[in-house]
This record gives sequence, C-alpha cells and structure tokens, in this order.
Amino acid sequence: MDYLTVKWLHILSSTVLFGTGLGSAFYMFFTNRTRNTRAIAVVVRRVVVADWLFTTPTGILQPVTGFYLVHLAGFDWRASWILGSIALYLLAMFCWLPVVWLQIRMAAMAEAAVAGDTPLPDRFWRYHRIWTALGVPAFLGFVAVFYLMVVKPA
Repeated sequence: MDYLTVKWLHILSSTVLFGTGLGSAFYMFFTNRTRNTRAIAVVVRRVVVADWLFTTPTGILQPVTGFYLVHLAGFDWRASWILGSIALYLLAMFCWLPVVWLQIRMAAMAEAAVAGDTPLPDRFWRYHRIWTALGVPAFLGFVAVFYLMVVKPA
C-alpha cells in the first residue's frame, strides 16, 4: 500500500477511535449521573457494543498503520515523538482494557437492576468511579498522541 493510503487509514482510524471513545464516555458519564437505571442499562450496553464495533478494530489498526507509516517514511524509530507516541498509546490502551471489563460488568448490573426493579448496587458506582479515573489518563494520552503525530517535535 502506498504512503498516502496508509496515512489516510491511520488518520481515519484515529478519528474513529478518539471520537467513539469520547462520545461513549460522554454519554455514559452523563447518563450515569441521572441515576435513571433504565437509561443507564441502555446506554452502558450501547457503549459496550460501540467498543466492540469501533474502538477495538481501530485500536488494532492504529499501531499497525502507524508502524507501517514510520517504515514507509523512513523515520528514525528512536525519534522522541515516535517513542512518546508509542508510550502514550500504550498508557491509553492499558487504561482502556480494564474499562472494557468494567463496562461489561456495569451493563450486566444495570440490566439485572432493571429486571429486578431494584436500585443499582454499590459495586456499580464503585466501578463507575474507577471507569472515570481510568478514562482521564486515556483521554489525555490520546490528545498527546494526536499532538505528537501532527507536530512531530524533534
């Protein structure tokens, strides 16, 4: 594949990855704040689906296209912006992996609460706090990766 096609795929997948993550986090966070169990059950389940349909494939495509771009462009693998991008991407992904597990568990708890017409358990809210805490460094990491990809500082 030629450089421009790979670059387009890389930019497109980074946009989908970042946009899906930000959009999902926004809707889940603010829906959870309503404490409306039925709404939470629907939104958390949709966030899990969005992660499987969009975040996972683009999360895999990003490093593949990124490494291929470095190869095609002949960039030095030891450049600080490349090493920084890799480190920040890994940080974001290490935050995201437990988030996926938390979301799946939170969706199950919300669905069970709706089915049993009971309030969400305390564990749901504990998971929500962890989910939020992990989302902040993941978001900041992706913002920094975008900066490094565009600016490529020496």
